[in-house]
Amino acid sequence: MRQPIELSDTPAEEGRSRHNTGVVRPMERSDLPAVADLFTRTFRKNNEKTDSQLAGYLETVFFSSPLYTPDVGSLVHLNETATIDSAILAMPVEFVVHGRPVTARVLCAFMAEGKSGAAGAARLARMLRAARQDFCFTDNASPVSADHWVAGGGLVLPVQSLEWHRTFRPAAAALDMARRKVKLLAKLPLQGIARAADRFVRRSRTSFAAASQDGITSAPITLPQFLEHAQLMMARFSVHPVFSTAEFDWLIAAASLNTSLGELRCRSITDAQGKVIGCYLYFGADGRNAVVLNVFCTERQEAPVVAQLFADLDSLGYASAQGMAQPFLTQAVLRQRHLVHKHTGYFCLVTRHADLKEAAIGDGFYAGGLASESWSRLLHDF
Repeated sequence: MRQPIELSDTPAEEGRSRHNTGVVRPMERSDLPAVADLFTRTFRKNNEKTDSQLAGYLETVFFSSPLYTPDVGSLVHLNETATIDSAILAMPVEFVVHGRPVTARVLCAFMAEGKSGAAGAARLARMLRAARQDFCFTDNASPVSADHWVAGGGLVLPVQSLEWHRTFRPAAAALDMARRKVKLLAKLPLQGIARAADRFVRRSRTSFAAASQDGITSAPITLPQFLEHAQLMMARFSVHPVFSTAEFDWLIAAASLNTSLGELRCRSITDAQGKVIGCYLYFGADGRNAVVLNVFCTERQEAPVVAQLFADLDSLGYASAQGMAQPFLTQAVLRQRHLVHKHTGYFCLVTRHADLKEAAIGDGFYAGGLASESWSRLLHDF
């Protein structure tokens, strides 16, 4: 949840304040053009005008989920002139918390403009304190925002605040990164040079190639098959996404709109006895970077599953791969060569439930990937 402003901790009443200086309410569809403009001014300061598709995309992500209700949706603050000067974009995701269903609020962007916007942002932040919330989280908080989560009774999860990055073909990976930063490079025919360089590097440095364990195989699977495996393998966690068929289908449809990351694909991983021990979901752009959203496995099978995942992505020709760090996978991921961890945003959560907080601190918590904003075009486009 990006937030480029600092919030005060000044007490304020929710809704309309006693001094009639503004009001906090759920975001409505009629607010979308104003919120799209505010998003552009806040996060895309070099853009002169708002992308014509942004308001429509905001409607899809923040209003069309089968779980949407105003109680778990986005919030806006209107100043004394009834102008939206600050907002929190949020979408619902259903979780199981020690056997009971809880609808979490995934916070995706926190934005404000001007003095009244700063005051409105403080009111919005106050409404999201731990004492008021069943479950709110973000996987992309700024340092200032993370401080406010903690001040409001929340947690910062250090492992989930990291991304792992594994390189298979260093020249192609460097070219892909450069093209993302300098769009003009996409027009230059540099792929052949990168392929030649990588053939030389991988011959002299064989550690760039990823190897699977003996007897472990994998195969592409359909999305319904992935869902079936994932639901079984998530049961090891006391807190995890539900991924009902309706919600999963919606999340897949929304994530698939992010075509800049490539095609959404999934695979299962099988042991020597033919038993499925893992599965994963990822975006794949041919010859470029693979973005791994979710990895699941049966207990004590983390090492062979992770080794096979990297061996798959290497054999499929990707230049590199990245994904959110997860505590249960950390030891297996660290066995890889040419892998680094990067910090791009804090994973923060607030909850009034002690058992959820305890699970988040320990090993019983799973969130992220499809059940987060990792797939959102707000992070990559507009």
